[in-house]
Amino acid sequence: MTMPRVAVLDYGSGNVHSVVRALGHVGADVELTSDRERVVSADGLLVPGVGNFHACMAGLEAVDGAALVDARLAGGRPVLGVCVGMQVMFDGSDEPSGSAPPRPGLAQWPGTVSRLRAPVVPHMGWSTVTAAGGSVLFSGIEEERFYFVHSYAVVDWVLRVAPGGLAAAAPRVTWSEHGSPFVAAVENGPLSATQFHPEKSGDAGLRLLKNWVMSL
Repeated sequence: MTMPRVAVLDYGSGNVHSVVRALGHVGADVELTSDRERVVSADGLLVPGVGNFHACMAGLEAVDGAALVDARLAGGRPVLGVCVGMQVMFDGSDEPSGSAPPRPGLAQWPGTVSRLRAPVVPHMGWSTVTAAGGSVLFSGIEEERFYFVHSYAVVDWVLRVAPGGLAAAAPRVTWSEHGSPFVAAVENGPLSATQFHPEKSGDAGLRLLKNWVMSL
């Protein structure tokens, strides 16, 4: 049986080697790359992300990340965003950009990433989730805890799909809570994402990655 080939997008965002190791552990043939041909042709693309939203967007711009993601999704080829790699899939973020100019997100989903509505921020540690019905990512691990490290998240899901309409099936949205609810994961056709770090979430995180890899 051929191992699914997964490209981890290399754009200078933090230490991605734990993601590479985790994907290899669950049966993927993993490559850290920003080469267009390798990224577009892979069975799956994982977009990592740590740190500041705008800094991550600057890194993505440097490797033409928006075009790479667009090209894959246009062909129905799976993409998984992790942590800030999930946040950049939205329109933008309220996170201060520091000395750099603020940047818009990739706008694959509508909505703005905002500061968590909680007495203690950042949210750092293990939390349960309320998995969406029919979730592929959370199959068999619906009751598990996952490891979060973030101060910003999507707190309002604004994409709506009209019942009986011609649009694709409604996205599966998984929620968690820190002070108030926030989006912990989304599964929307070929595009999926998690706010938590599956590669740091022990056996449950590995199972989630395996579920994704096996779906490729």
